[in-house]
Parts: sequence; structure tokens; C-alpha cells
Amino acid sequence: MSLLFDPRWSEALGHLPDYLGNHVRVSITALTLGLVISFPLALAARNRPMLRSTLLGFASIVQTMPGLALLALFYPLLLALATLTSQWFGVGFSAFGFLPSVLALTLYSMLPVLRNTITGLQGIDPALTEAARGAGMTARQSLAMVELPLALPVIMAGIRTAAVWVIGTATLSTPIGQTSLGNYIFAGLQTQNWVFVLFGCIAAAVLALVVDQLLALIESGLRIRRRIHVSIGLLGIAVLAAATLAPSLTRTKSTTIVGAKTFTEQYVLAALISHRLQAADLPATTREGLGSNVIFDALANDDIDVYVDYSGTLWANQFHMPELKPRQELLSELKATLARRNITLLGELGFENAYALLMPKTRADALGIHSISDLAAHAGKMSIAGDYEFFARPEWTALKKAYGLSFRERRQMQSDFMYAAVASGEVDVIAGYTSDGLIAKYGLTALDDDRHAIPSYDAIVLLAPQRANDAKLRAALQPLLGKIDIAVMREANLRATGNGADSSPATVARWLWATINEK
Repeated sequence: MSLLFDPRWSEALGHLPDYLGNHVRVSITALTLGLVISFPLALAARNRPMLRSTLLGFASIVQTMPGLALLALFYPLLLALATLTSQWFGVGFSAFGFLPSVLALTLYSMLPVLRNTITGLQGIDPALTEAARGAGMTARQSLAMVELPLALPVIMAGIRTAAVWVIGTATLSTPIGQTSLGNYIFAGLQTQNWVFVLFGCIAAAVLALVVDQLLALIESGLRIRRRIHVSIGLLGIAVLAAATLAPSLTRTKSTTIVGAKTFTEQYVLAALISHRLQAADLPATTREGLGSNVIFDALANDDIDVYVDYSGTLWANQFHMPELKPRQELLSELKATLARRNITLLGELGFENAYALLMPKTRADALGIHSISDLAAHAGKMSIAGDYEFFARPEWTALKKAYGLSFRERRQMQSDFMYAAVASGEVDVIAGYTSDGLIAKYGLTALDDDRHAIPSYDAIVLLAPQRANDAKLRAALQPLLGKIDIAVMREANLRATGNGADSSPATVARWLWATINEK
């Protein structure tokens, strides 16, 4: 019962106009584009076996691809294309968010429309088409007046299926920068806010059911020739389409977009930055749940304005620097490297969030494991877990090279779930984060990187090229620089993974600002 009266429901409801409006916009655009492409292709292919097999084969292959992978693949492709068009023709476009989402979802919508249109038309009794021809109808007249009306129930079933698929898959567009109902789900998973997860799932399901019933009403009206049914269905879809204008009408052109990666600390810091900007009368919105490479490219291309990154991540993962350097030297060279890309390193927040190999302290003490060198002798009998990025990052390669690590089993999981997994013995070691409050909560210890394989990870504030000379933005963020130490950040992260209204990133961000001011 406590979940039903949780005040976080009202917080979730406050985000609904923005999230729902953007979700409907991308879904309707993709579905419309999918119909415009698929329906003529189905008509052209219905009597051409080779073309029919090719189209259905292609659409089937697309359908077997995981939705998140398909969405993610379009981002680098469009980013490369945008760079080329800008260099060759002086005209660029944003490869962030809306466009890659629409194109991926369009491909996802094609199979049910193609298959059902072709199946519906091929299932018509040949005697009926012969009768139409015998009555003097042309092939086009026969198609429009006889075949399509008879095939309509099957065709509409395909369109309805495509609509439900698109609306469901659109929740996965959050990691490439498209605001959607998936923002609830991704944020909820990262911060263990199950109210947000549940709200996002319910909202997406209700939207899919509403659209499905509106399409069913249109199908019914066309079949029984009742204009009122068709009109109500079209009016309902028009109202949904009009709702997509709400986010753009309520957002000013000067809104600052704050980016955030895929873990709790990033949600808290993005909320903190937004809090400071709004206090300085600078409208702000967030784009959360972005991957490390996606968020950096988005900043470099002015698709977002500001976010917090980590010096070691940029040094090793973004710029692929092989040599580890002392902290200040690394920061100095990193600042110069970023400047060559017109990106401003505004300053450090005051803490590091480095990767570290973590174990339960009691077990580490029992085995005499205090450093990664000690761990290497036991690794062959142990399992390790990391987040979705870690094992593909240069840091993992550097650790293996420096220590000769070879674990019995390697697993990937949601970052917050790793800590509970290692504490319960599901895995033996995790690649965690040194600023995570869950280290203390679960009684873990960070193993010493005695061979210095991992670089320093200062939390740094980055500004997009178009914001480099924004004095008001700089002034709003200046009070944060150098003010957040590791102990305070760990406490903030721990608060954000709690259960209750005071665990939301916005609430924790306000606590964090108050704590900073007390010092």
C-alpha cells in the first residue's frame, strides 16, 4: 500500500507532458514514414515473387535485431553522414535523438505492414478479381474498389501490430538522446526508483492500447462504411499528434540542455547543474541515460550544452591515450586536447570517481587480498561482474595487461545491482566506482591498484562549443567547482539509491547544494 501513496507518483506525473509528448511525436513520425514506405512496396511486390521475397527477408532480418542495438547503430552512421555533409556542402544536421530514433523505428514498423498487406491481397478469392475484370474494371480500379476493401482487416491488423511495436520499442530510444517514456524506466532502474519504472511501463502500455483502439475504430468505420467511427479515430490520433507540440511550446529557445550518463551519480549531478542554472534564471532540461561516447559526441556537436565527465574516461576511452600520467599533468593535457575540439573544460568538481575492483571486506581479509596483485593469484577460481561498458573499455585491457588477470567467469549487469550481487556471493569481484555510497552500505573494500594501471578520474564539467563564451552559464556553475569532496558525493549517491521521496535525484541535488554551502 505504501507504494500506492508514494509522493514520487506526483513527481513522475510532472514529467508526463514532456516525456509523453516526445514519445508520441517520435512514434507517430516513425509509423507514418513506415506506412508511406511499406504500403507502396507491398503493392508493388504482391505479384512479383523475387521482390516479395527480398523485401520480406530484409524486414525479417531487421526484426530479429534487438531494438536497442538497432537504435544505437543509427547514431554513429548519421553522425558520420552529418560530418560529411557539413564538410562537403556546408550543411549539417543533428544525429542526436530524434532522427536516429525515427529511422530505426521506421525499419521496425515495416515487417507487419509488408507481410499483412501482401498476405491480405493474396488471400482474395481469384474469382472475385476475375469478376471485377469481367465487369470492365481496370487493374487499378479492381485494386481500389475490390481487393483493398476485402484485404482491409488483414492490412489494418498489420498496421495495429506495427503501432504497438513502435510505441514499445520507442522506450529504448533514451540512450541515444531521444526523450521518451523510456526516461522513466532508465532513470528508475539506475536510481532504484521503482515508482518511475512502474509509471513508465504503465504509460507506454496505456498509450499502445489507446492507439490500437483508435486504429481499430478507423478499421471498423471503413469496413462498415460508418464515417463517424473513422472521424472519431482520426480525431483521437490528431489529438495525440497535437500533444507532441507541448514540449516545444513550453521550452524556450535558450534552454540549456544538461547531459547525464547511465548511472546514479550522473543523474544527481545533472539535477544539481539544472538546479543551479534555474536559480540563475537559465531554463534547463536534461538528457539522461546516454552512453559515454554518445554523450561526448553530442556535446561536441552542440546537441547538449553541459555535462560532467571523468578525466580518466576521456583520456583512455575517448582519446585512447596509451600513457598514464600524473593527475595534474593529465588534466593539463586533457584540457588542451579538448580545446582543440572547441570543448571547454570549465573545472573539476573536487572528487574522483575511478574504476576499482571491489570485494566484501570480510572475504578479502580472510583470503589476504588487499591489492589487485594479491587478487591475480585467486582470479582463476573467481567470477567478476562489471557494468555494460567496462569489459569493452581500455581500463579493463590495461588491468589484464598489468596484472595478468584471468577470471573463471565474467558477467555484465546493471551497475547498482553489482553491489548486491557481490555482497550476496553471486559474484566474487566487481568493477565498481570509488565514489559509490554502496561500497560502505554493503561492507566492500577497494583493492589497491598497486601497479597504477588505471588513470585518475577527476569529475570535470565540460561545456559545448556554442557555450564556450556564455558568461552567465559559467557564473552559474562556478560555485560548484572544487566544492564536492568524495565523502559528500558518496553520501549523495547513497541517498539517491534509497526508497522514498527524498531519494529522487532532484531532492538529493538540493541536499547536495545545501551541504556544499554549509562548508
